[in-house]
Amino acid sequence: MSIQSDICIIGGGAIGKAAALSLARAGMQVSLVSPATSATKPASGDHWDQRVFALNHVAHGLLSSLKVWEAMDTTRIAPVDAMAVHGDGASAGHIGFDAYAARTDTLAWIVEDQNLNQALDSALKFANDLHIIQGTATQLHTDEHHAAVTLQDGTHIKASLIVGADGAQSWVRSKADIGIDYRAYNQRAIVANFSCENPHHGVASQWFLGEQGIVALLPLPGSRVSLVWSAPDKLAETILQEPPEQLCQRLAQLPGQTLGAFTPLPPTKPQSFALRFIRAGAMVANRVALMGDAAHVVHPLAGQGMNLGFGDIDALLAAVVQRDQATDCGDTRTLARYARHRKEEVLLMQLTTDGLQRLFDTDLAPLKVLRNLGMTALDKLPFFKRRMMTHAVGHSVSSTTSRSFSSN
Repeated sequence: MSIQSDICIIGGGAIGKAAALSLARAGMQVSLVSPATSATKPASGDHWDQRVFALNHVAHGLLSSLKVWEAMDTTRIAPVDAMAVHGDGASAGHIGFDAYAARTDTLAWIVEDQNLNQALDSALKFANDLHIIQGTATQLHTDEHHAAVTLQDGTHIKASLIVGADGAQSWVRSKADIGIDYRAYNQRAIVANFSCENPHHGVASQWFLGEQGIVALLPLPGSRVSLVWSAPDKLAETILQEPPEQLCQRLAQLPGQTLGAFTPLPPTKPQSFALRFIRAGAMVANRVALMGDAAHVVHPLAGQGMNLGFGDIDALLAAVVQRDQATDCGDTRTLARYARHRKEEVLLMQLTTDGLQRLFDTDLAPLKVLRNLGMTALDKLPFFKRRMMTHAVGHSVSSTTSRSFSSN
């Protein structure tokens, strides 16, 4: 079978699906290639997906324009109204952020992976100019005028642009000969959900604990929280072997936490995944664009990994829609505009997350004092705090285009 498209997207995750919907809505003929998977089943009742995302305003705006946000179960989405960040040791620093100071209604929204993907899957069924193909890509060819992908079953897809949204181990990135910078953090992210004795009031809390890693408790609806503990490998192994009640006790002992006692929510056994830093040598190649984890993987301490992917979609959408209509969507200048739009934001987030992880990964006493003093000092500088939050909240480069889509 032979298929002709403007854009062929490789990758069946949330970023690939959202990119396919956005570009098809913009008038592109899109093919989405993803592995065969069973239908996404939403979590229900007191079963909460252990993988959650803190989505910023760019992600919210894009998903709203696609009618995906409204299709999610909004009773399972929690707004983040404030953040409280704690240092470590006897001289623990503290810094707080809130939506009012950031001049916005909310800082972010906590969304379950299953909730998001089910809404995306539903939207894909009704999308025009979008061809969904389940299969595995085995060959990639690009030249001056076009690109082509061949699947394992012999299906041939010809397009002007190939988008790699196929994750950290990206096949597209490899076939396009784009190298990476890679570093293992020797940490694992432990994720689990809990009900808590006291209300969280929409506050996301984070503790930098030195040799014990970084703990984040994100608000879920009701008196529930989602845990992301970036723990050194040895500690992670210990925590994963302990009964869930022991993890509850560890959380109850966090300095300054006000949530009281914790009770594990089903599934009660925590999950974990290895943490690493990945930076692609380039976000584009000849008729190829990378996005999401295929282009950049950052430490989860800032909760911005998924948001970077939605920022990629937003920037590629802007570059494609605003291109010279005499050129195709894989034109060199179009891809250069996409890469230029993303360069500053991605680099800043990579430097910030990697730098903070390195800074708090050491237990040298002088550094502990300095970093805690720095946090406390920054907390007294509202201008700089507002600038930080404005960046984290996000700014769309295709907001006008997105608004016009949502009205169609």
